[in-house]
Amino acid sequence: MFLPFFDTLRRAGVPVSLREYLSFLEGLAAGLCTYDVDEFYYFARAALVKDERYLDRFDRAFSEAFQGLEAISSDDVLNAVDLPEDWLRKLAERHMTEEEKAQIEALGGFDKLMETLKQRLEEQKGRHQGGNKWIGTAGTSPFGAYGYNPEGVRIGQHESRHKRAVKVWDKREFRDFDDNIELGTRNIKVALKRLRQWARHGAAEELDLPGTIRASAEAGYIDVKTRPERHNAVKVVLFLDVGGSMDAHVKLVEELFSATKAEFKHLEYWYFHNCLYEGVWKSNRRRWDEVTPTWDVLHRYGPDYKCIFVGDASMSPYEITHAGGANEHWNQEAGQLWLTRAREQWPDNIWLNPEPERLWNYTQSIGLIREIFENRMYPLTLEGITRAMKVLG
Repeated sequence: MFLPFFDTLRRAGVPVSLREYLSFLEGLAAGLCTYDVDEFYYFARAALVKDERYLDRFDRAFSEAFQGLEAISSDDVLNAVDLPEDWLRKLAERHMTEEEKAQIEALGGFDKLMETLKQRLEEQKGRHQGGNKWIGTAGTSPFGAYGYNPEGVRIGQHESRHKRAVKVWDKREFRDFDDNIELGTRNIKVALKRLRQWARHGAAEELDLPGTIRASAEAGYIDVKTRPERHNAVKVVLFLDVGGSMDAHVKLVEELFSATKAEFKHLEYWYFHNCLYEGVWKSNRRRWDEVTPTWDVLHRYGPDYKCIFVGDASMSPYEITHAGGANEHWNQEAGQLWLTRAREQWPDNIWLNPEPERLWNYTQSIGLIREIFENRMYPLTLEGITRAMKVLG
C-alpha cells in the first residue's frame, strides 16, 4: 500500500533506493510506529532520507501522498480498525490539559469518557459536513475545518483559508527561505541599492585608479594612488513572517531575501509567525527548541540599524491586540506591544507586504499593522521597495 508513497518521493526528487524502501517496510512490520501519525512521519523520514538537503522535498511529497485522509468517515475507521483501548487512552492523555484530565476524572474517568464518546458517535452518524453544532467540515461551527466562523478553532485543515482562526490545532513545520535564489532578484537588488550608504574609512588598501591616472598625467611618470577601501555602512535587521498564509508568497520572499543578503554586508535576520511576540528564531526546523527571546534581539542591535518586517499581516485581529491571541502558543503580551517596542528601538522601520495593495482594506489585521507602523507599509513590488527605501534612506 506504500508503493504510491515511494513513487511520489522519487517524482519529488528524493533519492530513495529500493533497499531503503524495504527497510522502511520492515520497520512498519515490526510495529515501530503503530497508530501514531507523528511517529510514522519521523520514522519514514529517518528511513528514507539520508541527506538533509532533501528534507523539504520529503515534507512536500509526504503531504501529497497522504492528503485527503481527513475525508475518511468515522464509520469507515470504526468498521475497518479495532482501536485498542490502551491506544485510545494514550491518545487522550497526550492531547488533554491537566484541567481537562481532572474534569474527566470528576465525570467518572476514562471509562466514562469512552461511554460519552460512544454516545456522541451514535448521535453523529458518519462524517459531518455543514451546520453549526457538530465537529466537521464546511459548516459554521467554531470547531472543525473547511468552513467559516469568525472566531474558530481549526482542526485537521492543512492551511488557512479565511485567516480568521483564533487557534490552530496543528503543530506545523515551516522551512527556511532559500537565500541562494537568483532568478528575478536583479531588479530587487537595484531597488535595494537606494538604501546603500557608503563610507570610506580604514587603511589605504584600495587602488584609486582615477586618481592614479590623473596624478601620473600631471607628474609625467606612474604615480600610484590608493584610497581607503569602500565599505557598506548600512546595517539591517530583517524580520520574516513564515508559514501559514505566507506559503503562497515563498518564491517572492525568497527572491527578496537572496537580494538582501547580497546587497547588505551587515544583515541580521529572524523568523516569526504572523506577529512579533516574545520569541523569534533562526531555523524553522528547530523553531520549537531554539527560540531567541525578542528582548535579547532588541538589546543586541543598536538604533542605527534599519528595521524591515516582511509579512502579509493577515491573521486574526486578536493575534495583534490581545494577550493569548497567538494561534500557536499563549503569549503573555499582545503582539502590538512587541511591534511598538521594535519600532522604538529602530526608528527607521518599514513593513513590506506581499499581498496586493488593492486588497489591504479588506483585511482588518492589515489595517491594524498599518496603524501601528504609521502607514509605513509598502507592497512587496519593485515600485513598493523603491518607495520604502526612500523612506529608510
